[in-house]
Amino acid sequence: MSIRAEIDDGVALVTLDRPARLNALDLAAAAELADLWRAFRFDASVRAAVVTGAGGRAFCTGIDREVTVPQPPSPYSLDDPLLYIGPKANDLWKPVIAAVDGMACGGACYLLGEAEFIIASEHSTFFDPHTTYGMVSAYEAILMAQRMPYGEAARMCLMGTAERLDAARAHRIGLVSELTAPGEAAATALRRAAVLAAQPTDAVQGTVRALWAAHEATRERALAQAPHLIALGNLPPERQAELFAARERAPGRPVTSGTSPPASPGR
Repeated sequence: MSIRAEIDDGVALVTLDRPARLNALDLAAAAELADLWRAFRFDASVRAAVVTGAGGRAFCTGIDREVTVPQPPSPYSLDDPLLYIGPKANDLWKPVIAAVDGMACGGACYLLGEAEFIIASEHSTFFDPHTTYGMVSAYEAILMAQRMPYGEAARMCLMGTAERLDAARAHRIGLVSELTAPGEAAATALRRAAVLAAQPTDAVQGTVRALWAAHEATRERALAQAPHLIALGNLPPERQAELFAARERAPGRPVTSGTSPPASPGR
């Protein structure tokens, strides 16, 4: 299993456990994650959750580049295996905190965008490599534009691998709610989740639902356009692969103060 779940005193710790792949998700891991959120809906012992990544180098780097995602032959259909990796996509309204320690990039936004708040260690970085590799950042950009000032989201998503949003700046603009020492994000998030789990759960879930409703209509309308934007704007897969290969041979240098390595297996 590449997704681990431990439950203690009302709090579930969900760990993406593929550190050798910087916690990039393959199809099996994406399905495991979706199944886990759905299972928590029926598990009264879970009243709050923390999602984090193993290894200390990355929270999540999106979908593994070695994965082939089968696509329908119709130009009107697009299958995205990450669409259902978040708690809200699985109708879970128990509060979820994201604990970031290291890189969070690309498809990690699906999880960050559906967490109630984000706690990150001081050496964490956030970025979105899509445009560098000839891919439209649609779902990621939409989710981040709802969590960050528009200009910050635009800069991160448009600049691709040339831009790394470091933890300090992420905290200043409100993407991250709390900074910790390296390696302490998950422990801090667990303490915050314990407070949430101690509150009357129906009141907490109702408040989560109310907060989400504040921007849900805009989000749904925007997400409806995402498949069409991707179909129109993405380079052919073979050209994307050429850009990935060139990048790995001669990685570019981030223009901001992030400390992450220049390449990762996710996208």
